[in-house]
Amino acid sequence: MKRCMSICCVFAMALGLSFGVSTDTQAASSVKVIDGSQLTKDAESIGYNQKVARGEDLLTGYSKIVRMGPGQIYAGGTTIASHEVARIGIGVMIERAKEEDTEWSLYDAWNKFLENTDRVSSKEYMDVEGDYYYRVRCVHSANDDVSSSFTDGVYIEEP
Repeated sequence: MKRCMSICCVFAMALGLSFGVSTDTQAASSVKVIDGSQLTKDAESIGYNQKVARGEDLLTGYSKIVRMGPGQIYAGGTTIASHEVARIGIGVMIERAKEEDTEWSLYDAWNKFLENTDRVSSKEYMDVEGDYYYRVRCVHSANDDVSSSFTDGVYIEEP
């Protein structure tokens, strides 16, 4: 019970911080947005899950991208269930766009599933083509509950 309360408290604080940050950055009228993701020069971005489609097994999930240097990123995410579930999963998609684009294009993707546990994480360090904005989009599942999350776009320089 303490573990569940701790997870809920951390999530509530992180969610509150993300709303505070997103309100400030949306005030800038020159920030371009593609499919809900702002194009940023930030070093990293974390996106939290959207509304759960159905059920009570999925607690939360998040996506994360970090610029490691020119042409290099860390990308991944985590899915957390509210209790041990028969099957928990995460699908991670790396998408990219140029500033003049109107939609994201798929760059890479992978899945990871575990059984009889309450969380799953997956990450990769990747060499990528520079002069693009990259974002991570994840699909989170716990038994039949499904949700998704995505980050803002992080600009990656040429190596």
